[in-house]
Amino acid sequence: MTASAPKVSEIKPGWLASFKVYLEPATLRMLSLGFSAGLPLLLVLGTLSFWLREAGVDRTTIGYLSWVGLAYAFKWVWAPLVDRLPIPLLTTWLGRRRSWLLLAQLGIMGGLIAMSFNDPRVALQPVVWGALAVAFGSATQDIALDAFRIESAGSERQAALAAAYQTGYRLAMIWAGAGVLWLAARAEVAGVANYQHVAWQRAYLVMAASMLLGMLTVLLSPEPAHRAGIKAENARAWLHSALIEPFADFLRRYGRQAVLILALISIYRISDVVMGIMANPFYVDMGYSKDEVAAVTKIYGVLMTLTGAFVGGAMALRWGVMRVLMLGAIMSAASNLLFAWLGTRGHDVAALIFVISADNLSSGIASAAFIAYMSSLTNINYSATQYAIFSSMMLLAPKFLAGYSGRYVDAFGYQNFFVATALLGVPVLLLVALASRIKNR
Repeated sequence: MTASAPKVSEIKPGWLASFKVYLEPATLRMLSLGFSAGLPLLLVLGTLSFWLREAGVDRTTIGYLSWVGLAYAFKWVWAPLVDRLPIPLLTTWLGRRRSWLLLAQLGIMGGLIAMSFNDPRVALQPVVWGALAVAFGSATQDIALDAFRIESAGSERQAALAAAYQTGYRLAMIWAGAGVLWLAARAEVAGVANYQHVAWQRAYLVMAASMLLGMLTVLLSPEPAHRAGIKAENARAWLHSALIEPFADFLRRYGRQAVLILALISIYRISDVVMGIMANPFYVDMGYSKDEVAAVTKIYGVLMTLTGAFVGGAMALRWGVMRVLMLGAIMSAASNLLFAWLGTRGHDVAALIFVISADNLSSGIASAAFIAYMSSLTNINYSATQYAIFSSMMLLAPKFLAGYSGRYVDAFGYQNFFVATALLGVPVLLLVALASRIKNR
């Protein structure tokens, strides 16, 4: 008796074919749109705090202004509107996903321009309002972009799209972090006081202009297939489909298993997030210079994250998302133990490079698989709303716990802290193992 030939759906692509997915139009579009998504984050958080401090704003005020970033945590509140509501004229011209993307990008650009023309030393409030506009526009762009990505390809290509998205996102963070500081420094006039508003103005105007890349991509991209939007004559039915049905659909599809899935989403990145809060203070206390930290963790580290994202995307396409999800969870927790080892080395740049290589590579692999996993859980009819809920949940518990990380380090030291964050990843392994038995619905 001869063995039956494998079904076409069971044939796995070779490694070369797996990596060719990154040359497909949908993947290249996500590279550009990922850049557009990653650009605003630091401009209203990290880079903004540098600018405000140089302008003489006190640290307490700067800390309060970091709450601007809460827009990202609560984007699920208006996600149903982005998911279902058409925009007059724009939606007729571009379609629902692209119209929301373009509107959000215009809001980001307008907010950055408003920030650039206001000196926080003279009037802080206009800068804050501009930052709020950027954060709200950025969070809205994330909602529409997640839906656009999920609807642009099948589940087997979501990891590759996620990897391309992360690549663009990380490149934008380099540009919005190191790039804007470089631009501001080059725009300064020699012999003048340290703080020069004109230098920051020019740098932020360049950042605003950088949003044109994403806007051009939106205009040249095809609108993905999806359900029709609101019918004006039946607003009550729309409210049900936009606000209630996305939640009910997920619970209906997974039943009691929804609790397990949501638990996994809530803590999958807990080791990375909690540890990351104390990473920069650790570098300072270990005697690493600003140049060393910038070169190793910001430039080289980002490149290693991108490498991990591409490798993770290809592995997920070949081996399946759940296996790579488990691998990423193991590597993320284990890499925290390397930080505990690094704490015994003193000022050792070679050891720092080794640890950053392992940590950022594992982070890239885990992120690519995790994004693909959350994407696979969504119903394409409610992709924006459901994914917004998942992406908000993934940071809520870790961010809350991370608030106590400084107190823990003060009490028990860095080495015990890093070991503890690694142990936080143990329950994640159990949840991944249990979730892998759930059939995708």
